[in-house]
Amino acid sequence: MNRRTRWPSWLLGTLLCAGAQAQTGASAPCPDPADLTPSHLYGLWQISLWPDGGDETTTASRGALLFERHPEHAGSVRGELRRTAAWQDLTAQVSGDVTDGVFNLDESDDGVAMSAVWAGEPQDCGREIRGLRRPAEGRPASEQVLQFRLRKLPGWQ
Repeated sequence: MNRRTRWPSWLLGTLLCAGAQAQTGASAPCPDPADLTPSHLYGLWQISLWPDGGDETTTASRGALLFERHPEHAGSVRGELRRTAAWQDLTAQVSGDVTDGVFNLDESDDGVAMSAVWAGEPQDCGREIRGLRRPAEGRPASEQVLQFRLRKLPGWQ
C-alpha cells in the first residue's frame, strides 16, 4: 500500500480512550464465526496487546486498526495499524482475512517484508477478536509473542 492515510489526532485520542460500548437500536443477526466475511471486518478497531502468559492488565501497547476492502484480493481486508508501545508511535500496514472462523493478519512495518503474523478467534458476533501476535520468521529473538484483543468500535458495526 503506497497511500498513507492521515488520521486526525482527535480520532486517535478518542480511540485510545474509548471502551467497548453496546450499540443501541436494532442489531443484525449474529453471524457464526465460520460465516464471517471481509465486510464484517471493515471499520475501525481498538487494539490492546500484552505479553503472552500475562493478563490484559499488563498492556504493552494500545492503538487502532482501520480495515478496508483489499483492492487486489476480494476475500481479504487491508488496513493501517497505529499503536503506541514503549513510548513510541508505531505504524504498520496489514492485510488479512477470516477463513473457517479463524482470523489471520500479516503485519508489515515497511510495506514490503512481514514483521508479524496475527492469528485469533472472533467472539461476540465478530465484534471482538482475541489471539496471538507473533514476530515473523527471521525477526530478532528479542521480539516477544503478544496476546491481543481487537474490539470493533461502535458506529462501525
